[in-house]
Amino acid sequence: MPRRPDLSPEALLPYLFEILHIVFIFLFAWVAARLARRLIRGLEAYSIRMMLRKNDVPDFEIRKRVQTISTVASRSLSFLIWFLAIIMALYEMHFDVRPLIAGAGIIGVALGFGAQSLVKDILSGFFLLVENQIRINDVAVINGQGGLVEEINLRTTVLRSEDGAVHIFPNGSINKLSNLTRDFSYAVFNLTIDYREDSDRVVEAIRQIVTELRAQQPFDQMIIADLDMLGVDALADSGFVLKFRLRTQPMKQWMVSREMNARIKKRFAEAGIEMPFPTHAVEFGPETLHVLRAAADRTASSGS
Repeated sequence: MPRRPDLSPEALLPYLFEILHIVFIFLFAWVAARLARRLIRGLEAYSIRMMLRKNDVPDFEIRKRVQTISTVASRSLSFLIWFLAIIMALYEMHFDVRPLIAGAGIIGVALGFGAQSLVKDILSGFFLLVENQIRINDVAVINGQGGLVEEINLRTTVLRSEDGAVHIFPNGSINKLSNLTRDFSYAVFNLTIDYREDSDRVVEAIRQIVTELRAQQPFDQMIIADLDMLGVDALADSGFVLKFRLRTQPMKQWMVSREMNARIKKRFAEAGIEMPFPTHAVEFGPETLHVLRAAADRTASSGS
C-alpha cells in the first residue's frame, strides 16, 4: 500500500513557516517599494527647493527636469526591489538560485552580442536624462513626429500627438530631436501684405496689437519679451512677406498665435490693410474666342 502523507500539525508546521516567510518577503517588498517612492518624492521636492535657490532657471523648467529623473529612478528602484523579492521567495521554496543567477549571467553575456540595440537604447536614454534634452510634458519633434512627451524611460520615449495617437520611440533610434518648449518658445508670424500697402503703416498696426495684447490677462504672463520685428522677409508673387515673432512661456506660443491672428484680421479690416489672396488671369486668343462664341450660339439656338 502507498504510504499516506503525514498531515499532522508537527509535519505541516515547517511548510506553514515557509508560506509565512514568503508572504512576509512580498509584504516587505511592497512596503519597501512604497517607502522608496515616498523617499524619491521627498528628494524631488528637496531638489526643487535647492535648485530654485541656486539657479535663475524658471520654476517650471526645474520641476520638469526633476520630475523626469525621479520617475525613471522610482521605476528602476521598484523593479530592483521586486526582483530581489522573487529571488528570496524562490530560495525560501528550496530552489537553488545560484545556478539560476549564474545561468542568467552566462545567458546575458551570450545575448549581449545580439542585444546591442537594447544596450544602445538604454545608453541613449541615460544621456537623454543626463543632458536634459527633453523632459516629461515637453512638446518635441522626434524623427519628424511631433507630440507631447508623456513618458521617458531608459529604453523608450513616448509621445502623444495632437490627434491622440501614442508614438513609442526606442531611444537608440532617435536620430533627430527638436524640443519646442525648453526654457521658452516663439510664436512666429509670416504675413503676406499687398505691394500697395505702406510697410511702416503695417508694422505700426502690429505693434499696437501686441501692446494691447500684453496689457490684458492672461497674455500679459504668456508673452515674456517685446515684439521682435524681423522685417520684410521675402518678396512673393502677390505681396511682400512681413516676418515677426513673440517670445512666450513654453507651450503658450500656439495660444498667443491664435489670438494674434484673430486680432490682426480684425485690425487690418478696420484699417483697410489688404492681405492678397492668389488670383489667376486667363487670356483667350482670337481662335479660342471664336470657338467659344460658336458654342454659345449653338446653345442659344437649341434652347430657343
